[in-house]
Amino acid sequence: MKLLILLVFSGYCFGQQSQSAEYKLFKNQYPNSHSIRLNQEIHFDITLEDGDIKIVQEVLEEDMYLDDAAIMNSKRSLSFSTFFEINTIEASTYIFDKGKYREVEVKDFKEKDELDQSFYDDTKTINFILPNLKKGAKSKVYYLKTIKDPRFLNAFYFGDFYPIKNNKVSITVSNNINLEFKEFNLEGVDIVFNKEVKRKTTEYTWNLKNSPEYSYEEHTPSYRKILPHIVPVISSYTSNGEEIENLNDVLGLYKWYYSLVENVNNKEPSQELIDIVDTLTRDKKTELEKVKSIFYWVQQNIKYVAFEYALGGFIPREANDVFNKKYGDCKDNSSILAEMLKIANIKGHLTWIGTREIPYKYNDLPTPAVDNHMILAYQNEGETYFLDATGRYIPFGFPTAFIQGKEALVENGEDDFKIINVPIIEAESNAFIDTTNISIKNDKVIGSSKSYLSGYLKIDFYHVLEELNSSEKLKEFYNQEFLKGNNSFLIQDLSEENKFHYDKDMIINYDFEISDLSKRYKDEIYINLNLNKVLSKLRIEEDRTYELEYDYKSFYSYTNKLSIPEGYAISHMPEGGNISNKYMSFSINYELENNELIYTHSVKLDFLTLDLQQQKKVRDFIKKAEKLYKEIIVLKKI
Repeated sequence: MKLLILLVFSGYCFGQQSQSAEYKLFKNQYPNSHSIRLNQEIHFDITLEDGDIKIVQEVLEEDMYLDDAAIMNSKRSLSFSTFFEINTIEASTYIFDKGKYREVEVKDFKEKDELDQSFYDDTKTINFILPNLKKGAKSKVYYLKTIKDPRFLNAFYFGDFYPIKNNKVSITVSNNINLEFKEFNLEGVDIVFNKEVKRKTTEYTWNLKNSPEYSYEEHTPSYRKILPHIVPVISSYTSNGEEIENLNDVLGLYKWYYSLVENVNNKEPSQELIDIVDTLTRDKKTELEKVKSIFYWVQQNIKYVAFEYALGGFIPREANDVFNKKYGDCKDNSSILAEMLKIANIKGHLTWIGTREIPYKYNDLPTPAVDNHMILAYQNEGETYFLDATGRYIPFGFPTAFIQGKEALVENGEDDFKIINVPIIEAESNAFIDTTNISIKNDKVIGSSKSYLSGYLKIDFYHVLEELNSSEKLKEFYNQEFLKGNNSFLIQDLSEENKFHYDKDMIINYDFEISDLSKRYKDEIYINLNLNKVLSKLRIEEDRTYELEYDYKSFYSYTNKLSIPEGYAISHMPEGGNISNKYMSFSINYELENNELIYTHSVKLDFLTLDLQQQKKVRDFIKKAEKLYKEIIVLKKI
């Protein structure tokens, strides 16, 4: 039976108040919003049939479009897979015409296969177009979904990046099913909750009116850290008098995960794979060197391709298959890596982990929603190495940047596991070190630089550089990334060392010139040696409302050596300064040696995330630093 709330829609469409007045009301109320969700209703019906849990989800979405961007919402799609089946779908546009809304039904629904870089993905979509969407129009989408596995009961949200007038969620569950609710970001959200226990079922209802529009901000963490939501979890159920655990705790989740991987790689490895391992390890003196050699081979030779089907999204493919195809997803990379270590008589541990876009901890939410990635853990002399072969150019000992600080669920046998925190790489390991010699000739600054890149900074460069296929594009990239002084900065000659090397720092040597950097007035020359104002790029808006998040900590060091022009002497040299707090450190220093002025500048960004209070401290820090950026050198003719 369809949701009763369908009747309410007619109240919006054909009530006494004209639709133009209704549009004006919402446009005045939300002048900066592109659309408003008039009504959102989600209902779950959870029952036990023949010993199996059956979950049916009904969804109703009714929207009004408040500006000319309405047409951007025309293309819609609904996803389904082995675990989620779309049973019914209806959609319509309502166009205001001659004083009332006229319904235009969607007749054409097309099914399409999708590829996605997710942990499990045999996703398909039903695609359709809402016709004639324009300012003042409305739309209605209704669908019925069957959730085939109770482990994948999905979250429901009480907010989005558009305002919601009415948001209602209800669950009807049989009393022989134990249902728990994990709440996130609900502080200060005025949700009306009701629970009604009946003879055979229990009804849960949540209702929220006038949910505000959540805004997007640059470097904002995942929406899961922002939007208020609840994750329902079926912990256990009773069938034929027996209580059966579903997802009661981390051990229950781990046992299910382990059951999916315990029979992987039980076949003998191919002779070719054995020979590869022998070649990689025969001249290595320590176990660490052997692991490193195998890890790099997998990174370089097994291409990452994410394509999954059903439980194949959780079960790694056989190492022999991955070796023969030379591609695989994160689980497949972990599978062949584990098997190659095994051939070398080294133990690796399959490891489940959530990337940083997933904010949950295993004990808080022991369901498949807690993770979306698989890597391999290797332990040596009390230290755990997190090996993620999907991350190209990752040096041995580094986790991929997107799992830093996350909990890892490490396999150690059928009933034994460990939860280990992935380390956060220190700022100094992700460094940009630049030394520059400059001189002033014909009112131009002429210079030569040597720059060293390490860690995640180097890896980011590698990913861009492998896409640049001409010297012009290469020089354009370096002109942008190595910009000094002002936009007239131009690289003349460029050379690269250790390009794409995993362990060595990348080195870039280049010559350059900058116009309009030094200013001559009568018998004086003015020049600002703050050629790289790192902190000016990190200004934080005063009205920011969300946490600030970066991919990794980093360290920058610049040394600029100015050759004092013949016939001139320094008449003013700034004192520089040092500033530091828990999150950042900053220093500028000036020193005169013979006929050379040496300027040194360093910045350490010692954080991954900053809450609003921390942002205020960093904002004040940057204001102080920018005063030092304005200081200039004065050279006077002798």
